[in-house]
Parts: sequence; C-alpha cells; structure tokens
Amino acid sequence: MRRYEVPRLAFINKLDRMGADPWKVLNQARSKLRHHSAAVQVPIGLEDDFQGLIDLVKMKAYYFHGSNGEKVVTAGIPIEMEALAAEKRRELVETVSEVDDKLADAFLTDEPISTSDLEEAIRRATVAKKFVPVFMGSAFKNKGVQPLLDGVLSYLPSPTEVVNYALDQTKDEEKVVLSGTPDGPLVALAFKLEEGRFGQLTYLRIYEGVIRKGDFIINVNTGKKIKIPRLVRMHSDEMEDIQEAHAGQIVAVFGVDCASGDTFTDGSVKYTMTSMNVPEPVMSLAIQPVSKDSGGQFSKALNRFQKEDPTFRVGLDPESGQTIISGMGELHLDIYVERIRREYKVDASVGKPRVNFRETITKRAEFDYLHKKQTGGQGQYGRVCGYIEPLPQGSTTKFEFDNMIVGQVIPSNFIPSIEKGFKEAANSGSLIGHPVENLRIALTDGAAHAVDSSELAFKLASIYAFRQCYDAAKPVILEPVMLVELKVPTEFQGTAAGDINKRKGVIVGNDQDGDDSILTVHVPLNNMFGYSTSLRSMTQGKGEFTMEYKEHSPVSQDVQMQLVNTYKACKAAE
Repeated sequence: MRRYEVPRLAFINKLDRMGADPWKVLNQARSKLRHHSAAVQVPIGLEDDFQGLIDLVKMKAYYFHGSNGEKVVTAGIPIEMEALAAEKRRELVETVSEVDDKLADAFLTDEPISTSDLEEAIRRATVAKKFVPVFMGSAFKNKGVQPLLDGVLSYLPSPTEVVNYALDQTKDEEKVVLSGTPDGPLVALAFKLEEGRFGQLTYLRIYEGVIRKGDFIINVNTGKKIKIPRLVRMHSDEMEDIQEAHAGQIVAVFGVDCASGDTFTDGSVKYTMTSMNVPEPVMSLAIQPVSKDSGGQFSKALNRFQKEDPTFRVGLDPESGQTIISGMGELHLDIYVERIRREYKVDASVGKPRVNFRETITKRAEFDYLHKKQTGGQGQYGRVCGYIEPLPQGSTTKFEFDNMIVGQVIPSNFIPSIEKGFKEAANSGSLIGHPVENLRIALTDGAAHAVDSSELAFKLASIYAFRQCYDAAKPVILEPVMLVELKVPTEFQGTAAGDINKRKGVIVGNDQDGDDSILTVHVPLNNMFGYSTSLRSMTQGKGEFTMEYKEHSPVSQDVQMQLVNTYKACKAAE
C-alpha cells in the first residue's frame, strides 16, 4: 500500500474470540507497521459478551440484533462507559490534530469539536495518507461491518479525488495523469478474471471515459480489437445488465479474451495502466496428470490459471521433459493443484522438480580411438586422436572444438561430423547423465580409409573417444547456486542465518533497513526446496526472500558420490 500510495482504513476483527484485545492490536499497528492511527470506535464488552460498538465521532452506541447482526440499533452510550469513550475520543482528536492543521487550531484553543468537524478532519488526513482510522467488530457475526462500510464512504477518497496515472506507450511509458471523468478517451483495466457459466467473465475498472454495450475496444497489451457483447454490474453473485458505464465504476464483460492486468482503450490513445509489478516466481514444482486421458483438461486448467494470475507460470523443462509450475510459494501452488482437482476433475501428481545439474572436467586428457567395423559390403572406419581440456575461467563459450590437424589425414568434409559427434557426446556426461560444460576439444591427428570412412563412422568414433577419455579428465558435477536476498526482522536474524548455514549457504552481505535485516547469501538451489515454508515458521510469517540464478559451481565430494550412486541405481532399475 505504501508502494502504490493507497489511503487505508484498518479493521480489528474477531472481538468475540477468547483473549480479544483491540488496544494491544492498535499498539502493534503503531509500533510494527508504523501506522499513525487511532480508534474511531470502542467495543461494548469483549469475548463472549461483545454486544456492540460506541462511535467516537458521533458519540452514539450501536447494537447489532438479528441472526446475522443485520438490525442495527442506535442508542445512547451506556453510563459506565462514558468516561472511557470521552478519553478515547480525546485521544482520537489529538492524533488527528497532529496531522491536520485545521483541527489542531480548534483542539489547542479548547473549542468544542463537532461531529462534522471531526469527520472532515479524519477524511482529509486519511485521503492525504497521514492517518489510519481503526474500526472494530466481528465479521463472522456481522457486527461492526455496517459502520465499517459507512467509514469507507465517509473517509476514503472517491475516484475523482485520487490521481491515477497511465503510461503512454507511444512516448516510452511517459506518465499521463488521467482526468477520471467520462469526457476523456476510454481507459479501463482488467483486474480480475472468473470462469462463469457463460465463459470468461472479465472485471474492468474504468479510469476514464465511457464504455457502452456493443462498442469496439482495443486491448493495448495484445493490439486485438474486441466488441463488447454484454455489460453487467455485479452485486455479489447477482448480475444486472446495463447499457453503459462511466469512469470510476467497476463493471464486468463477457466474451472478452484477455489476461489479468491488460488495459483496454477506445483506440484513440495507447495508454496502459501502470503494469503491475509482477515479482519473479520463487518456487517451482514438477506436475503431471495421473491418467494419460486427462491431458486436455489438464492443459486447459493451466492455461486458464496463467491468464488469471500473472504470478503463476507454466513451463516445460527441455532437459527433463517435465511440466513445471512456478509461483510465489508452496501454498500458492498447492491451491492451484487443488483447483485442478476440484474444478477440472483431474488428479495431478506433484513432485520436486529436477535440478539442472551440469558436469565439467578439471584436467586435460588424451584420446586416441579407432572405430572399425567390418560387415558385408562397405564397413565403417574412422580414427580420431587429440585431447580434451577445461576452458579457462571466465570464457564466454561453454563448448569449443579446434581442428589442429595439419595436412589431410582426415578429409575436411568429415570434420563437421566429428564436431557433431563430440557435441552429442557432451550432451550427457557419464557421472549423472547431465550436459558437460566448459569443455575444449582439440583434434590433432586421425586416419581415414579410402572406402570405409563415412560421416557416420567419424561421428561414432568421436562419441566413443569422448567416453573413453572422460573419466581420465577428472569430471566433477556442477550445481546451480542461487543469489538469495533475505529480509527478516532483526530479532530473527540469528535463526535465519543458522538455517542458511545448514543449507550450505554462504552469507556475503548483511544490511540494516529500519527494523529489518537484509542478508545476501549464495545457496545451492537443491537445498532451497521448501524454504518458503521454513522461513515463514522461523520468522512468524514476517520474513521474505527473493531468489535468482547466479552460477553453476562444483558440488562437494560427498554430494557428488551421493548423486552418482542415485543415478547408477536409477539406471540399474531401468
């Protein structure tokens, strides 16, 4: 909310629960969230005898009757609570006058402050983002919800009081202030998608202009022109057909194919609303349908979820052939797996994705291989000699092939197939079957046969030559190491650092930002699985982290042994 500069109200819920203490919550909001806030209500009774609320602005008591608290009864303040209400009202006036000059003048000269004066001051301070009014109640029992909705009307800005910017795509995303009136060109944002009975329902927030049924609108993100077949206003689960809607309203349209976060205009301007800052996914899972027959429904579900939610990504791992879903955390992905099961009736199995290991060599090794095969008719003959060696550190290429043969011992038309053979062999190393990187192959000598040499013979010769000398080059396994940035409250810094050490991470930086510590660490990706859950439990849900790929670096000897043994066991099982 700070990033997008949103004025806000706070609501303290569950006053009917055991141990409810709204004043403790209010103090925590002030100390931990640094909210400049004060209560605009006082509860009448707490826990089991929570009956109603006292409005400190109007100095009235509200009681909620009926099975769903739908009958709001206004009454005078109970005598035993008058002193508390007066004290809390004074605290409210004092807190607001710290940020509102007009109210401060009245407060300092001890003038009586009327309901309308206080209401206007709270509104001014809230819209200016200098104050957060705190409401309370019990949403489950519907107690306190009606005054909260009145508070939204009283204290939060109307669409015309908020400055909204669009980004002009023709001028390199230059900011343009939108008027928020029906007179300008149409600018609307699709902020939510829903799969309804009649296909995709798209919720639009209109920032400027008018939208009418039957109009043609243009999706700026894709450039497609779309006609609006039906325009509806939503009331929870009921729809009301309307002919047109104006700036400031939220409407829903049917039959519009788009993604969450797309902007629509009438074509006269090329604006997009601020493209939502979509964070990179931090968590990936490999997923596949249990039965082969449900593939169609499975891919349909994944396509729809991707449109609905820009933070949910689907990809195919080219190495393992697994479908990988990525998102903002384990719970995020669990919900989507559950939705595939519930909405599309597809059982999907989820597993830890394969980590993209690599292999490389650490020393030079010679090869001299003769591939000779005699069958009836033309045989196969090809001999290759040379050496393989690791590329120097910091080299830009991952694979180099040098033909250092002097003269024509191997006809030049066979050289490309020798290179092709080595490339193919380097696609899967013999340690754990992953690609081999940082490798230079030098061809120094060889032999060819006038009749039996062919492209295939030389390609096979180079594949076998590579396998022959690979072990002598002391191969090692490389694993992806991630650059992780952790942001945790300072009190949990020790626990978080200890956990990173357990995961074989290296802490390379430590900064302070207010009450938070920011740790920069390098951790192997293989040890980061399930990290979001353990970070949450270590930091009471207050820690967060971002993770991006840094480099591949060698694994320790014990990990290498473990990986090789697992790979051999899998191979034997096959």
